[in-house]
Amino acid sequence: MNGSSRRRCAVTAAPAVGARAAAAARTLREEDRLLGLLEGPHAVAKIEGETALVFGRSKGVSLRVGSVPAAAARRLASAGAVSCAPGRRDTFVLTEAGRARLRRTAAGAADAFAAQHGARVAAPAFAAAEGAVQLNSAESPLLWLHRRKGAGGGPALIGDMEFAAGERLRSDLTLAQLMPRLGADWERGPGGGVAVGLAPSDMRMAAQQRVDRAMAAVGPDLSGLLIDVCGFLKSIEMVERERGWPARSAKVALHLALAALARHYGLSAVAVGVARGGARHAWSAPDAAGAFSAEG
Repeated sequence: MNGSSRRRCAVTAAPAVGARAAAAARTLREEDRLLGLLEGPHAVAKIEGETALVFGRSKGVSLRVGSVPAAAARRLASAGAVSCAPGRRDTFVLTEAGRARLRRTAAGAADAFAAQHGARVAAPAFAAAEGAVQLNSAESPLLWLHRRKGAGGGPALIGDMEFAAGERLRSDLTLAQLMPRLGADWERGPGGGVAVGLAPSDMRMAAQQRVDRAMAAVGPDLSGLLIDVCGFLKSIEMVERERGWPARSAKVALHLALAALARHYGLSAVAVGVARGGARHAWSAPDAAGAFSAEG
């Protein structure tokens, strides 16, 4: 094939490639739209001819909320993102796989996997000044303990202040980048020579100093437990199994560690001030002592 023939083939192929890309983007938009509509309360998609009509319920009334090509519903059903409603082969509902896809789409390519498997939340407000840190609440053993009630529906296994202290430490560990990498270091430049951007930032150094002070305040007996739970996100059962501790003993030790950490951070469920104000002192010239006396 000579040069002119290759150029003609390239010119002919370019529109075809563009058309396929546009069709693929349109297909993806249709599927994402259907998943978004099905995320609504009691939403279902019913196939009528070549169209999938989406209905939702509000105050006991069924309302049509949108429509997409029926082919989009069939593709999503093949992928497991939607499934047939019980006893209705022409009606589809959202599945957990479909919800995971919605979370991936909302998170974007940079954090799609973490968003798929959990809920991304901002770090506590006290870390906002140090920079925005995103935490996955579904990974946190502290959140599980904070939400879980005690025996007989009593108070949570850890209180608000202990939870806030643990999440503050977790945020600092994340900012300080003290936990080991689980994959390749893509921030390091390729090849040899002097790497660029390896000097720790002021934010990272400050976070590392806060972690060092917190661990020193808690003490060596409990600091390792905090690193395991708040840093490595180990469950209570895993900690007990690795350390050979009796069942439920790690909860007691963790409660003591978090209480000490909360005291270090100055966190308390009750605001405590001084019992009374101190004495007031006034400075004046020696001959003005009686100017403000009771007799005057």
